[in-house]
Amino acid sequence: MTLRHDWSRQEIQDLLDLPLVDLLWQAQAVHRRANPGYHVQLASLLSVKTGGCEEDCAYCPQSMHHPSDVGGRPELAVEPVLERARQAKAAGAHRFCMGWAWREIRDGAPFEAMLAMVRGVRELGLEACVTAGMLTDGQAARLAEAGLTAYNHNLDTSPEHYDRIISTRTYQERLDTLQRVRSAGIDLCCGGIIGMGETPDDRAALLQVLACLDPHPESVPINALVAVEGTPLENRPPVDPLELVRMVATARILMPHSRVRLSAGREQLGREAQILCLLAGADSIFYGDTLLTTSNPAVASDRELLRAAGVRVQLEGQPAPAAPATAIAGR
Repeated sequence: MTLRHDWSRQEIQDLLDLPLVDLLWQAQAVHRRANPGYHVQLASLLSVKTGGCEEDCAYCPQSMHHPSDVGGRPELAVEPVLERARQAKAAGAHRFCMGWAWREIRDGAPFEAMLAMVRGVRELGLEACVTAGMLTDGQAARLAEAGLTAYNHNLDTSPEHYDRIISTRTYQERLDTLQRVRSAGIDLCCGGIIGMGETPDDRAALLQVLACLDPHPESVPINALVAVEGTPLENRPPVDPLELVRMVATARILMPHSRVRLSAGREQLGREAQILCLLAGADSIFYGDTLLTTSNPAVASDRELLRAAGVRVQLEGQPAPAAPATAIAGR
């Protein structure tokens, strides 16, 4: 199972177009070799600074450009964030993710607080992830020094569809941010959203950009649009759950050792569709009753889901299972 970074768009489209049972079969073969034992990572997500974002992302209720802007909440201080991290750990989370509704990281007191949060989360024995927009090389270096495990910066959609969704930041700026994070030695968490009016070719193009990054992102969130009232995409129809299954399965085939994370939109999936996603290669979920500004399945229902699916939870402090040597040639 040699890793590839030269996937063509047509190859990816051919995978997405396979009969579902054939696509699942291929994804299963890859996933069982890359993730022996079927371990799933539980990640908890907290919005530290909510709303008032200068970006105009058409899907986001935190944009100051939309009437849905959920601003007005005070930015959380260090200790309340660490208390939420303790609660997440007690509930079984392995990674604690923190979000700031910023266009880019701001130096001064807000950044110093972010660094303190990262250090505190790591001292609890949890992985720490931050999403806060663009950043400088110096900021990336300081986050690495603080112990940041991963930085989330999604591409959202294909290069061709991007300007229909966002006008305040270019696709290249997103790629530049990813490179700064990678150069600092921090893991990448980078994925996208389906259901925003994109074409099948756009979905293949998004996966192509991700799968041609070298190395692949360590974590790849696959999101389904949550159409929030007051955003430009509020009237988009729900995503067909099987389309999400196809994206998860194809991402697993293209990026065998990345964590494929079921993210936004999971609450709208039925139990069976979520289990299909786990079967297709998802090995991480956001865990807890809220994401940044939208709801998420309750902890109790997630525990029952994982029990019913027969997957194992990656415990706090436990590294991801290593694949057999024959499965990681070329890594």
